[in-house]
Amino acid sequence: MITKEYPPEIYGGAGVHVAELVVALRASIDVRVRAFGADRDEDGTFSYRAPAELADANAALQTLGTDLEIVSAITEADVVHSHTWYANFAGHLTSQLHGIPHVLTAHSLEPLRPWKAEQLGGGYAVSSGIEKLAYENAAAVIAVSAGMRADILRSYPLVEPARVRVIHNGIDTDRWRPVENPAFLQSIGMDPAKPSVVFVGRITRQKGLPYLLRAARLLPPDVQLVLCAGAPDTPEIMAEVQDGVRLLQQSRDGVIWIEKMLPRDELSTILAAATTFVCPSVYEPLGIVNLEAMACGAAVVGTATGGIPEVVDDGVTGRLVPIEQVQDGTGTPIDPDRYVADLAAVLTEVVSDPEQARRYGEAGRERARSEFSWMAIADATRALYAELTA
Repeated sequence: MITKEYPPEIYGGAGVHVAELVVALRASIDVRVRAFGADRDEDGTFSYRAPAELADANAALQTLGTDLEIVSAITEADVVHSHTWYANFAGHLTSQLHGIPHVLTAHSLEPLRPWKAEQLGGGYAVSSGIEKLAYENAAAVIAVSAGMRADILRSYPLVEPARVRVIHNGIDTDRWRPVENPAFLQSIGMDPAKPSVVFVGRITRQKGLPYLLRAARLLPPDVQLVLCAGAPDTPEIMAEVQDGVRLLQQSRDGVIWIEKMLPRDELSTILAAATTFVCPSVYEPLGIVNLEAMACGAAVVGTATGGIPEVVDDGVTGRLVPIEQVQDGTGTPIDPDRYVADLAAVLTEVVSDPEQARRYGEAGRERARSEFSWMAIADATRALYAELTA
């Protein structure tokens, strides 16, 4: 298993996915993890950093240097499985070098994240080229949703449809569960007696946070907005969010912004206390954060895009917000004002009926438990490995 993110260095859904999948797979097969970053003391897990000679190089070149370090260390394996473009190059070269199947899991697609050029500069062209090479040559591509599968086939038409399998993201409902901690809620200024909307995510274009900040101006005045948002992609998107939060705080009370990454129990406490969780993403292959919110018993309001409709059962576990999007890879709403108004209207509907929101939350936790367990996902992944090595 080759990955950039792995505990304790996790900053997004891909890292959560790999960590949970490895635990579930190790119950039945030998899994060796090759991860970017600092040394780890976990058995069967090895860490790699870019060569010292690339210390001042473009970040994309540092990534490729790390990949080469990983490839040179792999001497035997039955299958190599990579996650995100950061690790795809290592998976591709390992497959070529040793003649073993390369499986990759698609957590996002570079062609559908053109705003990454703001962050990576010319490195975005490098990441896009590496991703294309890996997808077109992999023995199998795992899509975390049917929506993602459609995006893959549209973005990379040379990939044979039969090689793209849908295996959803998952959730551990024993670890992600409703937690009550009134003292913690008080410490952050959140009042569980008042209606609330909670957002959790990185500050990046795809997460749609600026649209949420605009929609929040239209919410009833007693509704709290809790933003667990950090790790900005660029200074520009961070400045945009800072301006939006400042304007919102000038017009209403109860706007809470937590920039640091919270421990799971503290985040679970916030989610369990929320009237509703919101996922205003304009690009989301599946949205593991929606599963986390559901597992904590929160109703979920999400954009009807990507894999979100495969997680949020509209009218049962929450509500979906309609959106028409520009087909240029950015996910930008064709009519941003209409999307903002629709988002505000659906959020208002849910927070105005806390009893219905509670029923959504109960149904969401049951759906997360019954349909998105990591053992079921590991079983499907292991079956794919067996098929490729038969």
